[in-house]
Order: sequence, then C-alpha cells, then structure tokens
Amino acid sequence: MPVCVTFIFTSLVPHWGSGTSSIQIPCSGDFFTSAFIYLNKIFAKIYDLKLMQFELVLISLSFTSGNRKRYPKFCPRFFSFKLSMAIVLAFTNQKGGVGKTTSAVNVALSMAVTEVSTLLIDLDPQSNATTGLADLFEETNGSIYDVLLRGDGIKEAITHTSFSHLDIISSTHDLVGAEIELVSVMAREYQLQKAIRPIKKKYDIIIIDCPPSLGLLTINALTASDALVIPIQCEYYALEGLGQLLNTVRLVQRHLNKKLEITGILMTMYDSRLNLSKQVVEEVDSFFKEKLFKTFIHRNVRLSEAPSFGKPALLYDANSTGARNYMSLTEEILQRVS
Repeated sequence: MPVCVTFIFTSLVPHWGSGTSSIQIPCSGDFFTSAFIYLNKIFAKIYDLKLMQFELVLISLSFTSGNRKRYPKFCPRFFSFKLSMAIVLAFTNQKGGVGKTTSAVNVALSMAVTEVSTLLIDLDPQSNATTGLADLFEETNGSIYDVLLRGDGIKEAITHTSFSHLDIISSTHDLVGAEIELVSVMAREYQLQKAIRPIKKKYDIIIIDCPPSLGLLTINALTASDALVIPIQCEYYALEGLGQLLNTVRLVQRHLNKKLEITGILMTMYDSRLNLSKQVVEEVDSFFKEKLFKTFIHRNVRLSEAPSFGKPALLYDANSTGARNYMSLTEEILQRVS
C-alpha cells in the first residue's frame, strides 16, 4: 500500500535552502525502513551524493496512511511515544569487542530519527561513542567525568548534535581514573543516578554506553538504569563471561536497584553462513528464550567503516544491512520498554 511521506530537508549544504516536500512511497514489510530506503535512493540518484544523502534530509518524517495502528510506538510523532519520565537504557557487557558501543550509537541515532528525544551518555573511558558521533557536533560542552567527579551540572555537560532529538554527554580519557576516585566518594554507586535525575523529564530515552568491565562505572550505570541491553558476539568466548555479568545484575537488583530489568539479549556479528553463529544463537535462546531480540546484527563492512567517518551506519549508508538491522532493533526496543 502506498504511503504519503512528508519530509523536511535542511540547509546543511550551503547553497541549498530548507523546505518541505511530499512523496508517495510504495511500502512493504517494514514500513519505516522502506520509507527511508526509498527516500535515500531518490536523493542519491538526483544529487549523486552517495555518502551524503542522509545529511541532506532531515530526518523528520510525517507519515499519513490508512492503517496507522499497524505501527504503534515506532513513529512517535504520530503514535505518541512520549513519557513523563525518561527510560534509562544501558548497553553493557564486560567483554570488549562485542558491538556494545556500535549498538548504543546506532540505536541512539535511530531513536532520534523517529523523533524519540534521546540522550546518549558515553560512560566508557575509551570514548568510542563520542568518536562515533563526532561528525554530528563541532565540540563538546563538557564530559561525564566533569559531572561525576568535578561536581559540574549535568545540563552544562550536554552537547547538542545536528539532530534536534539527539544529545550526547561525551567521555574523555580522564574517566580512566574514575574507578579509583569514586572509591572514597559517599554513596559512590548512586552518583550517576543522582546526576541524571534533573534531566529525566527532558528526554524520552537516556542511553548509557557502559565500559567493558564490571567496575564502579558499570555499577553506577546499572544502578541508574531501568533496562539493560546485553550485546553478545556470535562466538563461543563471548558466552564465557555472561554468567558473571548476570550475577552482577542480580546483585544490583537485590541491593541497589530493584526496578532494573533485562530488556533483551542482542546477538551481534551474526553470519548465517557459519554453523558457529547458529549454535551460539541456539544456546542463548535456550537459556534466555523471550529475552532474545528477534533482530540479529549481521556482520557488515559498512557498519565497521561508519565510525571512521564519525557517523552511525544510518547516516553513512542507509541501504546497508547494518543500518536496516538497527532500525529494526530500535522498533523492538521501543515496543519492549514502552
């Protein structure tokens, strides 16, 4: 069924103006992804800007269709995904290299694209989430280190991006020493929870990219969060530390944050050609059952290339498998947390 899409484009290219236009889009399957891919192809064809097409289109879409109920909670502009208080969602796994930061960055951008007011907090001393969005802002206003250990106000640390629905609180390498500095702080496990309290009414979703460890920074993230997404690489070694992480989550639930829930387990770097990937998925599914996301993040070259350009996959190549996977995952997350 064709869907009328009204889109707004901005003047990110100097000689362009800004304006509004409408187009009929033939949609099948995933409604939102179909619309984006179709628009992406049109702009790439007309302007021959294959790497910039999504910078030219903002990223605010108004959908009119005879069957709106088919897509509840995914297009918040029309389906009222508005919360009185932000949901705090942490991406965590103490094992590095499992796609944790990639997932946090791409989900944050995908939510912002659907007009879910989103704040991304980079709590990883490696600062990869900050780097992954570097093309969307000029310079940062502060860092999460300043908030947690220097007593700066969190509102002053927020950096606005070129997307009206996406902000970030960046990380710096100073955060490496935060684990030691927090030891002597009173109520050290609650510092992040206390810090974000004043801004929870400003956003719909606050996403935290946790460090690849189970230290005090991760404990702070778990204590401040309502929900967890645990990315797991489709390899055997990725399963080995999972028990320790789940034990830590149970301890936090028991002593620090009773409302904490695991929203889902995310399988990353999935390759359908490998029996190993299928075996790992089967093992995880047998243990977690309904907690396993239906969306798998497939191995994708464009997904790996995007961070070097300071962009999420959706802005780097909207047609890529990785971009489509994260749009689908975002829909699942919104359905589970709302």
